[in-house]
Amino acid sequence: MKKIIIAIDGFSSTGKSTVAKQLAKALGYVYIDTGAMYRAVALFAMKHDLVGENFIKKQDLEDKLSEIQINFKLNLKNDIAEAYLNGNNVENDIRSLEVSQFVSPIAAISSVRKKLVEQQQKMGAEKGIVMDGRDIGTVVFPKAELKIFMNASAEKRAQRRYEELTAKGDKVSYESVLKNIEERDHIDTTREDSPLVKAKDAILFDNSVLSKEEQFEKLKGLALEYIEK
Repeated sequence: MKKIIIAIDGFSSTGKSTVAKQLAKALGYVYIDTGAMYRAVALFAMKHDLVGENFIKKQDLEDKLSEIQINFKLNLKNDIAEAYLNGNNVENDIRSLEVSQFVSPIAAISSVRKKLVEQQQKMGAEKGIVMDGRDIGTVVFPKAELKIFMNASAEKRAQRRYEELTAKGDKVSYESVLKNIEERDHIDTTREDSPLVKAKDAILFDNSVLSKEEQFEKLKGLALEYIEK
């Protein structure tokens, strides 16, 4: 079976990471969570007081980019590739709503994007990967064999994200989650550097009314079609 690059882009909380992980496992591919990479940078910025509710110390962050090392290690207990920041497992920390509010502003910084895109392209040099994010099919791998652009209504995405966070014990309101998603949508689609946009050759996939199982089966079938071409 030949190896291809599967690029999955789309709005926040559309389930990109969930289905990308499922596809990678089913196909025997490597999964790379680019969103986790940007979340890790946001967490680093928070810990070093480089970002806050009303500020981003852009130059100071750029000066410290060389200090940021991100990698993924497979957790054999749950079969998940977890994110590590400078040697520390930050998989749970980077998923908080507090970190979420800074991800899009951090990702809009060109120097941050350049550093992470370079790392992502190296990771996919041998193909056989599933990578999800905002600009995978347009910037990171514009020649990817299969490009998918995922979407769902903001309200549906907020409900899913709210249920995910409260299930983990986070005390958040649906309204705050919806506001965060709408703000991230605006930043992601209007930033100057690599804005979120559907690649011309990407397949639009709206999962507003699909279960995780239905979504996975449809996309797995699609992936196998492209691999067997």
